[in-house]
Amino acid sequence: MKLISMFKKVMPFVAMLLLGASVAQAEDIKPTTVQDPRSVIETTVTAIIEVLKQRADTTKLSEVDRMAIRDVITGKFDYAEMSRRSVGRDWDDQSSENQAAFTETFRDLMERSYGNRLAGYNGQVITYDDAEFKNDVARVKTYVTDSSKTTPVNYRLHQTPEGWQVYDIKIEGVSLVSTFREDFKSVLRKDGFKGLLDTLKTKVDKMKADDAA
Repeated sequence: MKLISMFKKVMPFVAMLLLGASVAQAEDIKPTTVQDPRSVIETTVTAIIEVLKQRADTTKLSEVDRMAIRDVITGKFDYAEMSRRSVGRDWDDQSSENQAAFTETFRDLMERSYGNRLAGYNGQVITYDDAEFKNDVARVKTYVTDSSKTTPVNYRLHQTPEGWQVYDIKIEGVSLVSTFREDFKSVLRKDGFKGLLDTLKTKVDKMKADDAA
């Protein structure tokens, strides 16, 4: 699988989503009862920054830190929709139990991957455009800037009963979900859905073991 190399490219930018706003930007956000798509992204930044400020060890993330970050992200990312789109046509053939197991593993993989990047934040700044809407789908364009370049990172959100949730991320025009789907195809053809799920579980278990070492 090309999954590992893909994560190395993608996850730093996902981490920057959570860390990139300056404190001044974060303080300008006005909480609302029903958040618009841009506010969903920006308020998530605010909460993640606060978790990082409270860390006992600012060089790494503890399991307590990871759980605090998970609490912040819950309801902001639609991992079930991301899983469905990433697996493709094979998704509908699976039982609800298999779908739930895959979604949880996919979430673990995403969170563990970008969580490991958070401690390395070194001052990148994110700027935001206003959300663009089409029916019940929205796009929030952001720009990640460091000392050497600016990288466009766009977030696709859709309206759910729980509010606006992210279901895809495009980095320099490359879709995270499409990348997963292409990467998963060969495993699905060779080993089926169970083989793909086992592969992801093995990856997550290794990452957890490495983090605990």
